[in-house]
Formats: sequence, structure tokens, C-alpha cells
Amino acid sequence: MTATLIDPDVETARLAAVRRYRLLDMPPDGTFDRIVSLAARSFDVPMASVTIVGEDHIWFRAHTGLPEGLSQIPRHPGLCASAILQSAPYSVSDALTDARTAANPLVSELGVRFYAAAPIITADGHRLGTVNVLGDRPRETTFQEMQTLTDLAAVVAGELELRLSAMNTLALERRLREQAEAERGRLELLTSTLRRVLLPPSPPKVPGLDIATLYHVASADQVGGDFYDVFRLDEDRWAFFLGDVCGKGAEAAVVTALARHTLRAAAVYDGDPRAALANLNAVLLDEYLGADPCYCTVVYGVLTPGPDGVEVSLAGGGHPPALAVRADGAVDALHTEGGMLVGLLPEAHFAVANTRLEPGDGLLLYTDGLTEARTRAGHMYGEDSLMGLAAKLAGRPAEAMVEQFEDTLATFGPGLTDDTAVLALTVPPIAKRHSR
Repeated sequence: MTATLIDPDVETARLAAVRRYRLLDMPPDGTFDRIVSLAARSFDVPMASVTIVGEDHIWFRAHTGLPEGLSQIPRHPGLCASAILQSAPYSVSDALTDARTAANPLVSELGVRFYAAAPIITADGHRLGTVNVLGDRPRETTFQEMQTLTDLAAVVAGELELRLSAMNTLALERRLREQAEAERGRLELLTSTLRRVLLPPSPPKVPGLDIATLYHVASADQVGGDFYDVFRLDEDRWAFFLGDVCGKGAEAAVVTALARHTLRAAAVYDGDPRAALANLNAVLLDEYLGADPCYCTVVYGVLTPGPDGVEVSLAGGGHPPALAVRADGAVDALHTEGGMLVGLLPEAHFAVANTRLEPGDGLLLYTDGLTEARTRAGHMYGEDSLMGLAAKLAGRPAEAMVEQFEDTLATFGPGLTDDTAVLALTVPPIAKRHSR
């Protein structure tokens, strides 16, 4: 068999990337188990795996259909070691007769006859390993199948980036906190830096909508768990979410990063709001299996702008209801009845509410730091006061809404004990829309 040519410099950089992601000492991962199951079903084959190619061995991060307990095999060319040498998917229709693969131990010892793989490619172009499917009889592949395999490899790469981001965030928090123990100003720098890392810098421009956000800090030296985002789903739809992680500090920061990136990744494969929350629920349960539960409340929705308004579909997971603020001053609480906390129970239920925003209408999402704040007289602000304030803001643009909420939050003083996030989306009045 012809030796596989490897550029030494490229390989050195690739192995450094493997070490950077800490892949060889990573504990078992339920997310990867679901990916290999989906890959095997998609190809109707008995075996699939997620592998990482090390210096001398190929390591199995997850597999189905292969011998139980299999964790590594020598790095022979022909299968995974060859698949990572190219950016395109790699397919062998009959591994027993193909000179590239006939001598591989998976072929000679386990009877693999069909093999297809897509490389797991990092954001900076390093190919860490592969998502593979393996069969015990020869077969050809279709373009759609190989595209599915490529998409699954991209999901794995995204999960690794997410984990690296969470690890780096936690490492940054720990390192900066040690340096700032005796210095208040440096501790405040730490928390503000983490907030900038965990929150998007500014909302995007969405046709037919004005969007504004607010993150009001209750404590300068403690990181909260509020999060939000707005991003494009496809040519016609946009997604948004706002949530609140239980707890504060480093753990809340890690879960915040995990939740935000998971919701974005889930939206790529299924735009249904309930599916996005179900995916986040599964990831949180897998991540904290056996540890203290770490859960959050979330509202996740999809916007479909049209010529005369915006259709809204949103799912709620234990979060306060979004408020539809109508141009005439009416305020509708969009209850998602029965929506459960995210990350607490395996079979969590999430409900959906639908509405339409006409010109002059707005949608307001908030975390409970606002409604649970106490006035200087000691009274809780509450949802009734919030709805009264929202009614007074009817017809105003999103930026004016969040400015009013910032002024309101400033009045609570020490009665505001929790961070507050606000996301406002408004449909400009017809006159303004036509003047654009």
C-alpha cells in the first residue's frame, strides 16, 4: 500500500490543536453518542463513531456498533488517518478490495466493508478527526448522505469550540479572580470582561424591526447568568432568545456560554422553538450528569418579518411571559402554559405561543431581576407594575423602551439584587417605515 504523505509542519500544528481542545482526556460525552446514533441511522449501517487522530493512535470519543470498551486503535492509514488529510468527505465503497484500506485492522479483524467519513475541522482549519459510518457490506453513497455526514462533523466541531470557549472563560475567570482578590477595581474589570464575552456586542439589523437590549448590573463584583441574542435563521426568519441561569459566579458564566452557543447551534438544524429548548435541556442534563443540577429559564422565539408586520412564534421554559405591547396601549402577556425549567428534568415540556406584531406594536422580554426588585419602600415591583410601565411605552421605538427601563432600574438602589436583561423588539409605525 502506498504510504500516506503528511506535511510535517501541518501535522505538528494539527497535533497542537488536538492538545488545545484537550480531546484525549475528555470524559464520555452524551452529545457525541447522539451524533453517532444519528449517523448510523442516516446511512442505515450498524456502526458509526466520532474519532480523534493522535500522533500514534486513533481515539474513539463515541461509537455505536463497535466492540464495547474500544477506546483506541493504532494509527494505520486508509481510514481515519487518511480522511483527515483532506477537507472533503472520504468514502470507500468496498474496503476489502480497496488498496487504501484492505490492511486496516477494522477491515481485517472486524469485517468492515464500507466506510465513509467527514473531517472535524476547527475554525482555524485544523482537522482533528472524523465522524465515520461503517458497514459490513459494500455500498455506494449519495451526495445527500455525504452532506449529512459533513453537517454532523460540523456539529461536533461546533461543540468542541463551545467547550473550549467555556473552558477558556472559566480559566480566565479563575486567573483574573486570583489576581484581583485584594483589589476591588481589578475584580470589577474581571466581571465586566466576562459580561462582554458572554453577551453579543449589539443586536443585528432586522428588516422591519427596531431592536434594543439592556443589561443592568446589580453587583459590580459578581457575574450573573442573564443572557440574550438575536440572529438570522435563514433568508426569511430570525431567531431570538432571552434567559436566566440559576446562580451566579463562575458556574453561571460557564452555563451562560453553554446555553447561548447551544441555542444558536440547535437553530441551524431545527428552527422550531420547542426543539431548540429540548436540545438545550438535553445538553445541560448531559453536561451536569451526577453533579448539582444547573438549570435556567428561557424564552426562545422565531420572527418572520413581512411587508405589514411580523409573525412571532415563541416557546417558554419556566421564564416570565413576554409582553406584546400594542400600539393602542394594550399589553398582552404571552403565556406559554406548562413550560418547564430547562436542564432540570429529562422529559421537560415546552409550550408555544404565537402572535403578530403590527406597525407600532412591540415585544418585550425581561429577566426577573426587574420584577423581583424592591422599591425603596420595600415593596416588590411585580408584574402588574411592569405591565403598567409597558402600556405607557406603547408606540415608542425599542431604544426609548430600554432607556425607560434603565431609568426605572436606577430608582431601586439596594433593592435591586439581581442582574436584569431586557430585549425590546418594535415594528416601526407605517409612516416611519415608509420614510426609510
